[in-house]
Amino acid sequence: MAVTETDGRRWDWIAIRSGGALALVLAIPLFAAASWASGARESPGLATVFSFGALVAFMAGAACAAWLQPLRLPLAHGLVTAILTYLAVQVVVTAYRLVVGNTVNWFNIMFFLTLASLAGLIGGAFGQRMRRLGFVPSNERRIDLEDRS
Repeated sequence: MAVTETDGRRWDWIAIRSGGALALVLAIPLFAAASWASGARESPGLATVFSFGALVAFMAGAACAAWLQPLRLPLAHGLVTAILTYLAVQVVVTAYRLVVGNTVNWFNIMFFLTLASLAGLIGGAFGQRMRRLGFVPSNERRIDLEDRS
């Protein structure tokens, strides 16, 4: 059941989960590829390309969440989606690195959190723009059958 404006809620968790799922499906392979490319000494620029792709994935997830939510809070939903999704990925990656005995670059994590937040705001603005142009989710479309006869 979708959250409506009359529910008095601030967050549409269904939209955030949907956008987060999209971001995870796209970002996890790109993060893995960036990690692999950073270890390969032949192509250090390839890691940057894959990391940029992961940021685009966070932007797509944020846009999805901003577009799906009916609460008129697209930027907030985009930002929260991107931050929570990025932190979920980083918790798993950091735990793995600590268990294996690798070092954790905390500055890198905070820097990319800032970039993921920016991607969330851009994605939120994109989702807001889609709604303003009239592209709404199918569960919000209203068909007036009387006008068609």
